[in-house]
Amino acid sequence: QVQLVESGGGLVQAGGSLRLSCQASGDTFSSYAVGWFRQAPGKEREFVAGINWSGSSTDYADSMEGRFTISRDNAKNTVFLQMISLKPEDTAVYYCAAHNRISRNIVMRPSSYTNWGQGTQVTVSS
Repeated sequence: QVQLVESGGGLVQAGGSLRLSCQASGDTFSSYAVGWFRQAPGKEREFVAGINWSGSSTDYADSMEGRFTISRDNAKNTVFLQMISLKPEDTAVYYCAAHNRISRNIVMRPSSYTNWGQGTQVTVSS
């Protein structure tokens, strides 16, 4: 199993940028696909972006594509989420999650991920 710790959240003005990090430990991180999810108060957890084990394949939720970029550095056991042009509606707790099941496509269902971090708060002020 892999343990995940998110960092990099905070308070930013609309139009600003943040880079979130997901640091992994434990199992062989390079065998895991990773997804970023977010959950705003009163809303369901939603898929933000995902990346396969090697970093060769990524996918994004429609509303994030072009503003968010997911990447990974397996040598440092870290996945990043670069966020630009942030909007107040991006305010949420952001979670990284991992799974090591074989999948042709990036998995978007939260229930498919077996390992989760504790989350990091992102607040975008207007």
